[in-house]
Amino acid sequence: MNLRYLICSLSLLCSIGTLSAQKIDQVERPEEWVNTLMGTDSKVSMSNGNTYPAIAVPWGMNFWSPQTGKMGDGWMYTYSSDKLRGFKQTHQPSPWMNDYGQFSIMPGSGTPEIDQDKRASWFSHKSETAKPYYYSVYLADADVTTEITPTERAAVFRFTFPEGDSSFVAIDAFDRGSEVKFIPEENKIVGYSSRYSRGKYENFKNYFVIYFDKDVTFTKIWKDSVYQAATENAAAGNHTGAIVGFKTKRGEQVNMRVASSFISYEQAELNLSREVGAKSFANVHDEAKDAWNKTLSRVKVGGGTFEQLKTFYSCLYRTVLFPNKLYELDKNNEPVHWSPYNGKILPGRMFAGTGFWDTFRALYPFLNLVYPEINVEMQEGLANAYKEGGWLPEWSSPGYANIMVGNNSASVVSDAHIKGLRGYDIETLYEALLNGANNEGPMTAVGRAGAPYYLELGYVPYDVGINENAARTLEYAYDDFAIYQLAKALKKPKKEIELYKKRSLNYRHLFDPSTGLMRGKNKDGSFQKPFSPFTWGDAFTEGNSWHYSWSVFHDIEGLARLMGGHQAFTTKLDSVFSLPPVFDESYYGGVIHEIREMQVANMGQYAHGNQPIQHMVYLYNYAGEPWKTQYWARETMDRMYTPYPDGYCGDEDNGQTSAWYVFSALGFYPVCPAVNEYVFGAPLFEKAEITLANGKTVSIQADANSAENKYVQQLSVDGKAHGKNFITHEQLQKGSKIDFTMGAQPNKQRGTQAADFPYSLSLEMEGKYK
Repeated sequence: MNLRYLICSLSLLCSIGTLSAQKIDQVERPEEWVNTLMGTDSKVSMSNGNTYPAIAVPWGMNFWSPQTGKMGDGWMYTYSSDKLRGFKQTHQPSPWMNDYGQFSIMPGSGTPEIDQDKRASWFSHKSETAKPYYYSVYLADADVTTEITPTERAAVFRFTFPEGDSSFVAIDAFDRGSEVKFIPEENKIVGYSSRYSRGKYENFKNYFVIYFDKDVTFTKIWKDSVYQAATENAAAGNHTGAIVGFKTKRGEQVNMRVASSFISYEQAELNLSREVGAKSFANVHDEAKDAWNKTLSRVKVGGGTFEQLKTFYSCLYRTVLFPNKLYELDKNNEPVHWSPYNGKILPGRMFAGTGFWDTFRALYPFLNLVYPEINVEMQEGLANAYKEGGWLPEWSSPGYANIMVGNNSASVVSDAHIKGLRGYDIETLYEALLNGANNEGPMTAVGRAGAPYYLELGYVPYDVGINENAARTLEYAYDDFAIYQLAKALKKPKKEIELYKKRSLNYRHLFDPSTGLMRGKNKDGSFQKPFSPFTWGDAFTEGNSWHYSWSVFHDIEGLARLMGGHQAFTTKLDSVFSLPPVFDESYYGGVIHEIREMQVANMGQYAHGNQPIQHMVYLYNYAGEPWKTQYWARETMDRMYTPYPDGYCGDEDNGQTSAWYVFSALGFYPVCPAVNEYVFGAPLFEKAEITLANGKTVSIQADANSAENKYVQQLSVDGKAHGKNFITHEQLQKGSKIDFTMGAQPNKQRGTQAADFPYSLSLEMEGKYK
């Protein structure tokens, strides 16, 4: 290599490094900073997000996604793939949950193909544009460019075809029951898909209507891989589809309008008419872009690097996708929905596609702070779910899904009311919480599996055939606390309030003094044997005792006392990071992806890629060492998140892992939902502004913030020194100005006194919390 070339190369590298480290003062169009491909470089054995590039509007009923996987594959889009099989309408919350009501669109030229592999086309990310409001890709084999722009329940496609008399679009209604019909006089396709992956729905159908703005010159209808007679314009069966063809000139654009409904063909037509109508592709594109701008602009950040800003808005995009609206607007513009709980068409709102085991922690608290108006709708939907199905869902996809543990709907309902949300039937929801808290449901993930044991003993025993029993006990105790908080707020009878307060302390039953950790307990009161705190699963859920022992969100002071006091508690917290990432996978019979993600992260036993331990870095605030929270919050943000296809460190579950980042980047986090506090960490940006629904603003300033200056030296709120390690929801709602003074060395005097610590139930019970 000659010297001149070497100097030029080094100069270029330095320029790139300077650009990536250069701080950007202000973002005008936050939707342009979103990388919808963040997290898409994933597979079964290693999740870097397990996301797909959703082309949608916030909380839309329907999303669209390019499809690299085969029909029915939960990994519908993987970044490492070379070919696209179609563009799928999807409602999939995660690959592990898979999808419901899906169908796909695939343009082509030349010989039409029924087989999804034969009609697949090579593509390159170099000719792909992925935005929240717009997607475009060049399909090389077909020589067709596809563009998509969305509405809540509809979308407009634009295909740019080559010259030929056999340009076409294939509509695949998928298997497990579908129908297609071509109506030639309208250049129209109608059909339905009844494919779903979770639950039991005898009358489930996703009806779709599709219009083309160019006359169709040929059609091919297929059923179960066989073309129907040329005179047949319709087919119904296990797996149906249609191919509509055109004669095109090179560069000719054909527009396609599509909408769907869970109610009827007529409602699908209404959805299309209302949301698209005669609008052009450009009109719909601009409206979708503006919707994203309006939603994401609620939170403005500046004074960060290019990567930090990209990561922040990519995470914020994920926080406002799920759950999906499952309701539609009838001819009178009133909300109406097909119920996944009883199969009826009923008035009112409904949502689907979220797991409370994940999202109660930060996603719903973020909605309550920044987007309360949408959670008011979601709470209405939960009340309808209870009235229609008899239980609150813990995972909805679209109805009851039998997966994960806990009864965390209690947290979701309680936190909303405590944070001031009103305008829905809270009494019905409170009734639903009591029903779920005291009964086993129709499946183990609804109500409380082991409820009779829990009510009698105060815990779910290890040796009675109920799996993940310690995790259930710890979550039930927190959920009882959420009910206690709501009962107080609703002024319920004192006896009822005291019952749930007492049950909130049930976490104590599982604390093992010999290890200083939580441990499964047998029915006779003895602890499980043998026991290893490194064993994943068994008594715990997708984690081990080192992860779950911190799941006492509501009484960290009580947990610290069990561990021997504040110093012993912080030493135990330190151990999470200093221990090697060893594990025992014997319960699963193999290494699950969550284990592998912890192992490769090089953060000891801290498994940020899964939810149970995500709040743990904030717990130093409860024991007088807030600088350690500041260090580990910043380390996690810097090391575990990037705005690229491998940008997450585990599953990005319905916005929860993203909400952790968004909160943390702002400088505070809701350790205990159903309490009106946010615990301070270390802000990532020099400035941020949150526009609240009431019109007030929260202004956050952190001058001289940098990678080195990660420690809070001083903190003021509205110009007054603030020594506490938390701020209240009420303070934020009034409009606040929070000023952080940052430095390179920890301030070990600030936030060290008991009066500075956040809420704990034990302190409240002792009259020490005001």
